[in-house]
Parts: sequence; C-alpha cells; structure tokens
Amino acid sequence: MIRPSTIQLQGAAGQTQEVFMQTERLSAYEAAPAAMRAVHQVEAYIQQCGLEESLIELVKMRASQINGCAYCLDMHSKDARRRGESEQRLYLLNAWHESPLYTRPTMRSAGTSTIGSSSTSPR
Repeated sequence: MIRPSTIQLQGAAGQTQEVFMQTERLSAYEAAPAAMRAVHQVEAYIQQCGLEESLIELVKMRASQINGCAYCLDMHSKDARRRGESEQRLYLLNAWHESPLYTRPTMRSAGTSTIGSSSTSPR
C-alpha cells in the first residue's frame, strides 16, 4: 500500500527527468477506495459548479501548501500553469493576503475551504 512517489522535473533545455520524492506515500486508492470514490464525486461537482478553472487550481494548490504535500504542490502547480495561471501568482500564493494580484473576497472564500493551523491559514 505504501509506494515511493515521483515527480517529473523539466530542465531549461526541455529534457524531463523523473525524481523520487524523499518520503513514500500511502496509496489512497488501495487504503480507502470508498473515500476516493467520494473525492472523485466532489471533484466532478467542483468542475461543473461555475468557478473559474484557475481558481479551482489555486484552491487545490493552497490546500497543498497548508498540508505540506510536495507531491500535490508539484501536480497542482503544473495543472494551474496549463490552465493559464501566471508564474507570479503561483509564487505569491502563500502570501496571497499581502499581494495585489489576488482579490480578497475570492481568495478569502477559497481559504476557508481548507484546513490548517492559524499560523498557515489565510487571514
């Protein structure tokens, strides 16, 4: 059930390299298949609920920052870029409340959908 995680790194010249993460990850699909079916149902709802695709990816990335998951940060940052998110907004996401690149009402609602300690949660 526990497997090593890998991420794909792309170099400046366009070459791709697979790198193993430092920690092994539990296979959620094997450990809790019913929970993962529920996650897929939530994801299906989120995709059709009317939120901008880039905002959805920012929420996922912010949750990954709060959870401290490098694998998820890698995945969601790549998805956000594919959906048109700017590098600058991705870099400043952890300090969104100080950046003029984010609108407060949108990010405040995004921040309330994540779980984290008061020191890492959006203010």
